[in-house]
Amino acid sequence: MRAVICGYYGKGNGGDEALLASLLQMLPTEITPVVLSGNLAETHTLQQGVEAVERMQAGAVLQALRRADVLIWGGGSLMQDATSWVSPLYYGGLMGVAKQLGLKTIAWAQGIGPLKRPLTRWIAQQAFTDCTAVSVRDRASAHLLSTWQIPFTLAPDPVWALNSIPVPELEQLPTPRVVVALRAHPSLTPKRLSTFTQALVHFQQVTQAYMLLVPFQPAQDLPIVQTIQPHLPQVSQIVTLPNPQALKGLFRGVKMTIAMRYHGLIMAAAEGSRCFALSYDPKVSQLMDELGMPGWDLAGVGTPLPDDPDAISRAWIECYEQDNLISGEQIQSLIDRALLHQELLAKAVSLH
Repeated sequence: MRAVICGYYGKGNGGDEALLASLLQMLPTEITPVVLSGNLAETHTLQQGVEAVERMQAGAVLQALRRADVLIWGGGSLMQDATSWVSPLYYGGLMGVAKQLGLKTIAWAQGIGPLKRPLTRWIAQQAFTDCTAVSVRDRASAHLLSTWQIPFTLAPDPVWALNSIPVPELEQLPTPRVVVALRAHPSLTPKRLSTFTQALVHFQQVTQAYMLLVPFQPAQDLPIVQTIQPHLPQVSQIVTLPNPQALKGLFRGVKMTIAMRYHGLIMAAAEGSRCFALSYDPKVSQLMDELGMPGWDLAGVGTPLPDDPDAISRAWIECYEQDNLISGEQIQSLIDRALLHQELLAKAVSLH
């Protein structure tokens, strides 16, 4: 049985590559995966030789679908129009073609929205209708599917259950360690980044922590950490890890993580690191609410990032010195429930 797997893969985004690695980890062994990718060589290398097809070559994609039994569409925030209205057209179009060809269609680990336009909202509803199986990773997506009367499974993001591997070279770095994972976004203005950097310098001076500056998507995030790093000479390092299992393993032994990146927060929490969030998107705000995670909202919805760097550093120091708010039992529960996405795959592909 062959399954075409589509998502935002081969684009150098650590979170999306972690979703793909989680999906391949959970895929039934009788399934041969064919990944639609923006970088065939990278996908082939990172995912242990998996077959890949150029995602924007219509002829190659159509041929792959015709040879397949299943289309797995996942995971993450694919059906949204906040960054581009083209995404719903692309993924909705793939789902429509797969249904026309008679494939089983699985919408896997979806985070739906924001959908601001009536057209993209309609496309999303049509894409999810009559799928063989649907799983979502958050309550807001579940609520939307409920209003559309589409059955679904709700489970935590599958990256909670991704197998991590250690990064031996990090063992040579000083401890305690703190990870910073920011991302390019209009809400992270130059002024805010300057304030953030001042706060980070003070935080480091008080805690004497070694700072790991981690660009999850280097093409977008590297300029940000390159702006910060000169202010923390000898006490910081930029760490780029393309392998998603190693990226998750990075958080082993990290005392605290300050992150905008959604999957940075999930990886950190799963590996036992204290977390402080900077939300730029509803999915990050939902994660903060669900886990009782401290943080600020950069998008103007919740508690805003303070203008005073001293106030920022004080909040980080308080988080650093507290016991981890997320217990080991809570983490294990999230990992166990994330495996519901695996159960859904097994049931869906076995249906006749």
